[in-house]
Amino acid sequence: MEHPLLTAHFKLTELTRSSIALRHGIGNDPGPEEVVNLTRLAQHILEPVRQNFALAFSPSSGFRSHQVNKLAGSNGNSQHVTGHAVDFEIPTIPNRILAHWIKDNLVFDQLILEFHQEEDSSSGWIHCSYNQNKNRKACLIFNGTEYRVF
Repeated sequence: MEHPLLTAHFKLTELTRSSIALRHGIGNDPGPEEVVNLTRLAQHILEPVRQNFALAFSPSSGFRSHQVNKLAGSNGNSQHVTGHAVDFEIPTIPNRILAHWIKDNLVFDQLILEFHQEEDSSSGWIHCSYNQNKNRKACLIFNGTEYRVF
């Protein structure tokens, strides 16, 4: 099976890879509409981040089938299910710096510093979504207990 490039640096397989799916022996294959959404996500979020920081990275979570999403403990309306969201970090770049660069330079729907602790700028990871028809530019920090705006 061919693994198409969505952008110069990101393959579809990177945005559909799931350790949960592998552990449980279930599929995590997006449909055509989800692939279109993942392509837009790669074009508008991941590729600009890659170009700006000039460091290779691979998303930790992109598309999740409904079954994978449920096993991940996420809610049923997660943007991961539709291919609109991705979780990632960049080695050597503090997540707080990465989040502020995205906030200041990109169009997005939601930007969440997930499981972020104020005293550790590298803690947690970045969750970012892109929806061609509805980009709210919502910026949140989730510390494991509560959300707040940043």
